[in-house]
Amino acid sequence: MSILNPSTSGFLFTDFYQLTMAQVYFEHNIQEKRAHFDYFFRHYPHYGSHQAGYCVFAGLKTFFEWLNKAKPTREDISYLKSLRGRNKQPLFSSSFLNWLEKECDFSKLHIEAIPEGRVVHPQVPLVSISGPLALAQIVETPLLNHLNYQTLIATKASRIKEAARGQMVIDFGMRRAHGLGANAGTRGALIGGVDFSSNIGTSRALNLPPKGTHAHSLVQAFMAMGGSELDAFQAFAEIFPDDCVLLIDTINTLESGLPNAIKVFQDLKQKGHTPLGIRIDSGDLAYLSVQCYLELKKAGLQEVSIVLSNQLDELVIQQILNQIEQKCKEHRLDAEEVISKLVFGVGTRMLTSEGQPSLDGVYKLTGIYHQEKWQPALKISNSPAKIINPGHKKTFRLYDKRDKAMVDLICLKEEELFSQEDMQIHHPTDPNISRIIHQKEVKKIEALQTTIQTQGKVIYEFPELNTIKQVRQQDLQNLDSGVKRLINPHIYHVSLSPKLFKLKMDLLKKYQPPRQTLDRELGFE
Repeated sequence: MSILNPSTSGFLFTDFYQLTMAQVYFEHNIQEKRAHFDYFFRHYPHYGSHQAGYCVFAGLKTFFEWLNKAKPTREDISYLKSLRGRNKQPLFSSSFLNWLEKECDFSKLHIEAIPEGRVVHPQVPLVSISGPLALAQIVETPLLNHLNYQTLIATKASRIKEAARGQMVIDFGMRRAHGLGANAGTRGALIGGVDFSSNIGTSRALNLPPKGTHAHSLVQAFMAMGGSELDAFQAFAEIFPDDCVLLIDTINTLESGLPNAIKVFQDLKQKGHTPLGIRIDSGDLAYLSVQCYLELKKAGLQEVSIVLSNQLDELVIQQILNQIEQKCKEHRLDAEEVISKLVFGVGTRMLTSEGQPSLDGVYKLTGIYHQEKWQPALKISNSPAKIINPGHKKTFRLYDKRDKAMVDLICLKEEELFSQEDMQIHHPTDPNISRIIHQKEVKKIEALQTTIQTQGKVIYEFPELNTIKQVRQQDLQNLDSGVKRLINPHIYHVSLSPKLFKLKMDLLKKYQPPRQTLDRELGFE
């Protein structure tokens, strides 16, 4: 079977240990016990020298596309039946595989989530899943696969779009993406704010027109056959007279490419067409942008866009724009007018999330129904950041008088906010940090999670891409400018409510061994 076969993204698109655990649950007759899991990430992406101050949630719809078709096939069961352990005995029992084939129905899961496109922060449950223990366990890996990567890329794309000051950004990253992950990456980038993509298949799936120009090889091919750069440009313009973007740096950007492009564009205008743009893929992009703008304006082609590409990311774009402003000041030009002509083609550094290859999203058991009531579950670690927040939870976003988001408050499901005027809220991982929040400071309280699937049905209508992008834009407008800084952003507050904090501390006291016992077990005595 080819690894690229669509069947490899079906039920078996999961980690081996999900099924070994499911069999343990089955053999101990607890596979149907109701369990509760939360998906969240622990830290913002850190791109080497700079860390993000927020994330953009993405991947929920594609996870549900997997969930709705992930029913074990006869071929899947036959393959699992063939697996042997070191003792040559079958790894999976016939009774377990029979149960899996008949009872593996992910519509039994109750799923709540924060919608895609929302700005999100560490420790906040982005997806909560309740249902039969074995089924809720099996979905861990595909859920993490879909949500971690798309959220990572959506976040990178959002920072790039913000750095571009609203100018058009096109995804050129497919050729450097990780295999078929290019499709998920493109979707994440579009959710994060990118306007278009060169990826035709994903553009089609998302009802967007694909965008692109041409490569240096077009010019090289004509030259190798005895023609010229001008011949190549004229040939392209003849085929695409109303969609003509010419790559001008194959020979010499200012002395060859730009004059030839201007000649072709003037010919197009005489024939009643509107030239679209030039692309620059090498050299000092800030300097070349200003020089090209001046020459295009002199030629009466001020409507022509200037597409910039070549290893762009948010910091490079920010530097280019800052340098353009400086050069325009030196030459007494309107910098805003120059910048308004720019389009950014961003590829490798966005779709590979250069500097941060993964998001540390995790999926943790936080409760199980036992002895006729929900019992909160706690994972204890010597690293405070890895001690999870237990129980069924909900999250509220509180807004101040400026309509700016001031804190994401994680609460127990049944908890009410502000039973009194002041409330002490606590750091999600450091029990020694807390603050007082006053009810009079809060203008609006918003519940973040919504029910996606319940009682066997998906009741949530997944929005179109444009709606998701509008949600992201609104959340960014409601985010303090300091949190959006590309370097050294202000820390956004995520906190635990008083009752959730108390539950966590009570469980720590209950389950954590006394210090002396722990020292003895670790060999320090």
